[in-house]
Amino acid sequence: MAKKQTAEATEQDRLDGDPVFGYRALPGVADEMLDPHGNVRPVWQRLLSTLGRLDETDLANRFARADRYLRDAGVFYRAYGGRGSSERSWPLSHIPVLIDEAEWAVVSQGLIQRAELLERVVADIYGENRLVEEGLLPPALVASNPEFLRPLVGVKPADGHFLHFCSFEIGRGPDGNWWVLSDRTEAPSGAGFALENRVATTRAFSNLYAETHVHRLAGFFGAFRDTLQARKQHPDDRIAVLSPGIANETYFEHAYIARYLGFMLLEGEDLTVVGGRVMVRTVAGLKPVGVLWRRLDAAFADPLELNQSSHIGTPGIVEALRAGSVSIVNALGSGILETRAFLAFMPAICRHLLGEEQKLPSIATWWCGQQSERDNVAGNIERMVIGPAYSTRPFFDDNGQSVLGTSLCEGGSSVAERLGTGGGKLVGQEVVTLSTTPAWVRGRLTPRPMSLRVFAARTRDGWQIMPGGFARIGSGDDVAAIAMKAGGTTADVWIVSDKPVERTTLLPAEESFTRNMPGSLPSRAADNLFWLGRYIERAEGALRILRAWHGRFAEAADPNMPLLKDVTDYLAALDINARQPVPDSLLANIDSALFSAGNIRDRFSPDGWLALNDLSRTARKFHATVQAGDDATHAMTILLRKLAGFAGLVHENMYRFTGWRFLSIGRYIERGLHMTRLLGHMSGPEAPDGAYDMLLEIGDSVMTHRRRYNVNTAALTVTDLLALDPLNPRSILYQLNEIKTEVELLPNAFVNGQMSPFYRETMRLHSGLAVMTPEAMTATVYKQLERDLERLSDLLAQTYLG
Repeated sequence: MAKKQTAEATEQDRLDGDPVFGYRALPGVADEMLDPHGNVRPVWQRLLSTLGRLDETDLANRFARADRYLRDAGVFYRAYGGRGSSERSWPLSHIPVLIDEAEWAVVSQGLIQRAELLERVVADIYGENRLVEEGLLPPALVASNPEFLRPLVGVKPADGHFLHFCSFEIGRGPDGNWWVLSDRTEAPSGAGFALENRVATTRAFSNLYAETHVHRLAGFFGAFRDTLQARKQHPDDRIAVLSPGIANETYFEHAYIARYLGFMLLEGEDLTVVGGRVMVRTVAGLKPVGVLWRRLDAAFADPLELNQSSHIGTPGIVEALRAGSVSIVNALGSGILETRAFLAFMPAICRHLLGEEQKLPSIATWWCGQQSERDNVAGNIERMVIGPAYSTRPFFDDNGQSVLGTSLCEGGSSVAERLGTGGGKLVGQEVVTLSTTPAWVRGRLTPRPMSLRVFAARTRDGWQIMPGGFARIGSGDDVAAIAMKAGGTTADVWIVSDKPVERTTLLPAEESFTRNMPGSLPSRAADNLFWLGRYIERAEGALRILRAWHGRFAEAADPNMPLLKDVTDYLAALDINARQPVPDSLLANIDSALFSAGNIRDRFSPDGWLALNDLSRTARKFHATVQAGDDATHAMTILLRKLAGFAGLVHENMYRFTGWRFLSIGRYIERGLHMTRLLGHMSGPEAPDGAYDMLLEIGDSVMTHRRRYNVNTAALTVTDLLALDPLNPRSILYQLNEIKTEVELLPNAFVNGQMSPFYRETMRLHSGLAVMTPEAMTATVYKQLERDLERLSDLLAQTYLG
């Protein structure tokens, strides 16, 4: 802000007198902050008073804290365009939207009624089909609807309900009343982002949030979590979030919600159907899944009976639904309720099914498959938006599916002719003028159009509305610019009470507790953890060799000296270009580690994720700027420190359960391979001068060698320390010791009292190396040991990851 405000100034004074608060509502548009008379609503006054006491630097620092939190937490959404997909930072609008508790109670009652209405509609569509029979829904809107899943007709959900979690896009019109712009019943997204918006916004306004009676969100999620727990039919059933995978635009939220609620995060390939029951493939075998909160479109859930081209579903899911052995949130086929044309028939259906008018009306919609509706749309075309009848997206998504009605007048044909020939596939909707909310734009509060995404969850006490949600804020006055890909932002929504509110938490209130063991580890998660360990260790091994190479190159300035040329040839066989200061293959290994970690975001700490991303960014910066020699040596040291920081975070923070063991085994196998190859290549009789010193440097064992051996470096001492010393964390034998220890604790290490093939091979490798002497370690032995370690990796995959 340009200046400090005096304590005596009123909020209205600030609005009128300060250029920063030179806020003017748009003519003819309702504004969230101002009442119809242009006065500041009471619910906003505390926030405005806080803003009035802050100067530009204070505000910038507060907004920076919120943005930093989102970056550190790794919050992103995936945007798709002509060049493919990319991860984009979450676009937070730092000024929250404030709504009075009493007004929100009215909105909530309307949404509860709507959720129950939608439940009745979808139950009829897949049940008795009375709405079509009695003329309340046109047959074409069901039978020809791509969201209508015929194999689900007659399949009743195990718990008796089709809908469990819904969201609604709502907006306030010029008259100040709220409308429903669209319903979300297929796989509603955004609840996790609403939580992150709340955390980020409270970082910016921590004092204000503490002083304001804002309803918390945790109670909503806790009630829904408890309800899903109660949906389990068997005590050993698992609850999981079913995700399309890392390429999905809201994958971050899938991982966040799974971690927040303590559910498994699964993909279609993790599941199989056996005997009519859904099972998850884990490292301990198949385990039953009783509840799936799906975040993928229903048609892709079962390639056997639904979309045969799906690669993200699980064959047999529909069979399990018929058997009543699994509950799916929401039921497959419920996406039909999102059909835009349905909005035209909801008022009559509400009167028919519930015997009352809609408490929260839909945006005015006309299906052009009927003559009178076509005539109405044609007669009022200048204030209409025309879109596909079967579309499940609101008109302001800026997705190219809707056009202003006046554009139908172009091209020679009359509006009536165009609507007549294709009216059954079109709907007309009244152009919406959305209310505005304050957004911080270029140093001042500016009114921007807004819609709210609100969430409803079925609980044991009935439908419950999240006390908040998230707002979508336009980048300009155009309603179409609300979409994030069109430059829109999102804001937290505060439901404010005039009295203290309950400070709910997901932590149990009981003083006594039961210590539950962590859930079963899916095979896919184990696979990613194992390879994360291998890629990280592979990157570290390459960095250590490259640092040693560039350090010597800086002294000799001759890449053809025998030692450097020998190491260059060795690295070339591993597809590493020693003369490239930060080789492409090193970046590829770090990228692969990021990809593996990204696939297990629900099992990965935010600190670890931040450290890994920092390593990747630094490596890419060095790739473009670093020169060979001293510069590269320094860069390798920095990267090694960052990598060590990541490894330290994982080591200190990760729970010592099955997932930790796979991550560790991956690291030990890769480190063992790294040292085996190096010793096999550089410790033979033909090793060039300086090879043993270089081996000790790469193995981070120079000081240890000096303390343990009172001689200069030699083949036997270096071999003893780097291959056979059980106390040296860089030696081959140390890795096999650690692998043996971890394998003993894996599921099914013993089967019917006998060692598994994987455990037996581990024991054979360990005992074979433990009895070796330095004199016996020849190039042939190293080569065989390399093959055995690779085979050990294959055996692990066959035993646990298949």
